[in-house]
Amino acid sequence: MNEWGTTDVDLTKGKAGEPVGGVIVTPRRRRVWRVPRALAWIVVVPFAIWAVARVAGLERGSLGTQIMTATPYAAAASLVAVLLAALSRRKIATAVAVVTAAALGFSVLPRAIGSAHAASAGRTLKVLSINMLYGQADPAEVLALVRHLDPDVISVQELTPRGVQALDAAGLARLMPHRHLQAEWGASGGGIYARHPLTPVTDLFQPVQHKMPVADVALPGGDPVQVVNVHPVPPIGDQVPKWTAGLDRLPAATEDTLRVLAGDFNASLDHAMLRRLLARGYTDAADQAGEGLTPTWPANRRVPPIITIDHILADRRAGVRAVSIHTLPGTDHRAVFAELMLPES
Repeated sequence: MNEWGTTDVDLTKGKAGEPVGGVIVTPRRRRVWRVPRALAWIVVVPFAIWAVARVAGLERGSLGTQIMTATPYAAAASLVAVLLAALSRRKIATAVAVVTAAALGFSVLPRAIGSAHAASAGRTLKVLSINMLYGQADPAEVLALVRHLDPDVISVQELTPRGVQALDAAGLARLMPHRHLQAEWGASGGGIYARHPLTPVTDLFQPVQHKMPVADVALPGGDPVQVVNVHPVPPIGDQVPKWTAGLDRLPAATEDTLRVLAGDFNASLDHAMLRRLLARGYTDAADQAGEGLTPTWPANRRVPPIITIDHILADRRAGVRAVSIHTLPGTDHRAVFAELMLPES
């Protein structure tokens, strides 16, 4: 008994004074890993700048123009920025990262989904575009691809006199007997081969540096289809103004002519210049068919193709039935094939 008339209890002992076993453990507060705010912003800001430049078409200069072709990869990497921003628990940084990823995603993903529509009736036009790398593409493989795809028209870039001879020796003259060729040594030559009669067009526009022949192809069952061989100079160094002018001078779609632009545009759909051209009445066949992210350059190198700069653009009135991309030995570009459905004349 104590002075208050109660019995003292030893909390360390149980009944009969026996010790109580066990240890009282105070749980430690779980440590949450958090990304430093500065690191989050360092990662988010470059992607945000990229998204603004892509959406607003602000790429400038040689380096900026070339980097813009990597936008599909930037869109995928921007998801990492979202994760790091979320881990920083900074609401503003996270919001900027989410908006950035969404902007880049919406710029890129439709190309993999496609929105092709086929005309309810009309003629079929099959177009093949090949950059021959100074005429060095394997002629036998080119002929094998032509036999396999059975195109109506072939648009050839970097066509040299020797390349013309090699293709003829392989048998292209028998398969595609009609032609409008402007062969040159180096990269500036171009040509159009057709299964059907064609008429050269010489006054449609003024090409810049590279040859870009144009021809009206007498496709059976209606009015001729105009084919433009496209090959502006690459946007490297001081050639950017020539690249811009080369794309700017390409003809817009018109009501009285069904026109197809096919070739090595040295531009991707992430370039404002190419989007400006599309806004003048065209659709990108690969984009419409869900093949818009299939890279076309560089081919036959140690690294796989990484960017998409070869295109077939069709009048918006045409439908897209199929698109395929093909690797040919001897050239650094992959060939692009599109089967189009033309509206009734």
